Amino acid sequence: MDRRNFIAKSTQGVMGTWLASKGVAAFAQGNFQEGKHYQRLSPALPVTVPKGKIEVIEFFWYGCPHCHAFEPTLADWVRKLPADVVFRRVHVAFRPAFEPLQKLYLSLEALNKVDAVHRKVFQAIHQNGARLDRPEAIIDFVVAQGLDRKEFTDTYNSFGVQAKVRQGKQLSEAYKIDGVPSIGIHGQYLTSPSMAGAGLPETDGQVRVLTLADQLIDKVRKGG
Repeated sequence: MDRRNFIAKSTQGVMGTWLASKGVAAFAQGNFQEGKHYQRLSPALPVTVPKGKIEVIEFFWYGCPHCHAFEPTLADWVRKLPADVVFRRVHVAFRPAFEPLQKLYLSLEALNKVDAVHRKVFQAIHQNGARLDRPEAIIDFVVAQGLDRKEFTDTYNSFGVQAKVRQGKQLSEAYKIDGVPSIGIHGQYLTSPSMAGAGLPETDGQVRVLTLADQLIDKVRKGG
């Protein structure tokens, strides 16, 4: 979801016939082209991981239905990442109205509650119709998930979380993020399901972007 219909729509005709004959799995391994399926960042951006590690960032927004759809596939891929890859998420805030949800994610991160609550936020918004657009509603929601009201509220309003809001904005701007979900690879590459799966159904783009991410990670590992 973004300012310019970031996710591609399903296609039919020739592409559909090709997929039927060759299979999505084979197409997921396809020939990725720089400038079409991914972008090379120039100059490369600084990373926050130690030498010898490779940083991978998912840029997302809780209110984005495509991020919600991508999450299970992404989470499964993250569980299988090799030891030299460090994965993290950055919640974008294209508009001030996005900031309450951004602070929700940063607070969960600070409290080490992402694994316990992250997917429940997506479910609440996209499956249950919850309106988590105000701090009060967010606090009531996380308390219902078992978090301590005072501890979460203090974290949500803390200087540390506010500083990370600014850092997230700076990083999103540095990567030139204009749509989510997007994946940044070690400050050198940027891709997304809609870029990697251009012209394909959304679920196929999700598979293809992670295949591409694996290839870009290997490229970084080899000094490319």
